[in-house]
Order: sequence, then structure tokens, then C-alpha cells
Amino acid sequence: MPFTGRKVRDFTKGHPALALNTASLGHNLDGAGAGWSPERVIDACAARGYGGIVFWRREIGTRAVGIGNRVRAAGMQVAGLCRTPFLVGREAPATDDEARASIDMAAGLGAPVLTIVTGGTEPGTKGVAETQKRLADRVARLAPYAAERGVALALEPLNPMFGGNRTCLFTVADALAMAEAVGAPNVGIAVDVYHVWWDRTLAGSLAAAKGRVLGYHLCDWLENTRHMLLDRGMMGDGVADLRAIRQAVEEGATYDGFCEVEIFSARDWWTRDPAEVLDVIAGRFRQFC
Repeated sequence: MPFTGRKVRDFTKGHPALALNTASLGHNLDGAGAGWSPERVIDACAARGYGGIVFWRREIGTRAVGIGNRVRAAGMQVAGLCRTPFLVGREAPATDDEARASIDMAAGLGAPVLTIVTGGTEPGTKGVAETQKRLADRVARLAPYAAERGVALALEPLNPMFGGNRTCLFTVADALAMAEAVGAPNVGIAVDVYHVWWDRTLAGSLAAAKGRVLGYHLCDWLENTRHMLLDRGMMGDGVADLRAIRQAVEEGATYDGFCEVEIFSARDWWTRDPAEVLDVIAGRFRQFC
């Protein structure tokens, strides 16, 4: 990696920068995971020395303020919230109401970052140029509302296999270009190993993203992935070069925030005792990340 002068953090002896994305414990989907309450997850993470938690909107309901206070009382931080509704594509709501509600929820939690998964191509269009233009317009409308509430918006590029139905941004370069097109100081990008590990231009893109990376998401890419959405690997079980990616994120993009573990694993990790999953995450983080 062509970076010098910024020291990559050493997590071999501890993990205060480790954050759990609650999707790693079953995503609170019917039939997935053990169904732990937010309070139980908070207490279990605090007991293991995690520094932060990222929730999903479906888990919070009307209890954002109370859950956020519970996290801070346990000595941790709410690192973020997943996610806005799709902003473009067939499944995008016609109005900004739900997106604004997601910003309000993030503010209530005290979450500094709300992740944006863009949604797919707009009906009646070809390619992604027109969809990206519409996305930029919509993010630009939401950015001032989020800024007033102390929330930053992180555009997350997805692996190209999700093109069409879930995303119109495929690389860090795509997401960075979108953030720059919007031009709002509270709009940046999220870097998820699952989605960017394959990109040979990643280091250069991150070097151009100084100050724009708002979140770093960890998992691994399994060599024989069985489901493109729900078969992510635990760190160390796959083929992603996790140390090189973090070096690019920290040295190149000067990111020093939480490392958020987000593992969708319907056939493996979601079937296990959440206490085991939390222990394995902490150990693998120190060993491989």
C-alpha cells in the first residue's frame, strides 16, 4: 500500500474500537437469530469490552432516546444506524417522509451516522447515470435536514451483484463522486469489506477520500458463497485481505472511527448462541483485522 506517515491502529491487545452491527446476531428477522432485545445486546457487548453498537431501525421503534441512553450508560457509543429506505429505484418511497423519520431516529439514538443503501435503478431507465442524478438530488434534499439534527449521511457502495435492485453505486470511487456531487459537509461514504474487497482500485480511491469515510464495516468474503446477501463470512474465514483494506482506510482515508462487524449469515452465525458469536467476533477482530 502506497501510504506513509499515519500509523495503523493496533488492536491485537484490545478492542475499544470494535462495534457490533446487530445484524450479526440475526438481524431481528423472523426465524433468524435468538431474538435478543436491544437491552440484552447492549449488556452483552459492554461485558465484552465492545466500544460501540450499530442498530437497525426495525429494532428501535419509538424507543430511540431510551436505547441510546442505555448504550451510553453501559460505557459505549451508538456508532450508527442502518439504514434509510431506498432513495431510488422501484422500492423507493414517493416522498422523503420515511427518510426524514430515519434521520430523526438516528438523532434520537445519538447516532452520528446514518447509512444510505441507495436502491436500484429507476424504472424506465437504462444504466445508472440517470439514477445517480436522481439520487444526488434526493440526498441533497435530505442533507440539510440531517445536518440540523447532527447526523451525517454515509453512502454505501455495494458489490456489483446487487446492481439493478439494491444499488446504483458499486465502488468507493462511485460513492465518493456522489458525495462530492452533493457537496454537503455531512455527506460521506461507508466502506464495507463485503462490497469492496475485490476492487483493485480501492487503495487509490481511499487515498482520495480523506475525511469522507464515515464508517468501516467488517466481515469476510467466503470463497464458496452460497447466498449473495445472507452468507457473509466471519473475519478470517474468507479471502478478503482485511489488514490491507484497513491500512488503506486508516492511512489513505485517515479514518479513525469504529470498526463495525456486520455479518449476514443465515445458515451459520445466525444459528449460533449470540454469546458465542460476540466472543468469536472479538477474538477474530484482534487476530485478523
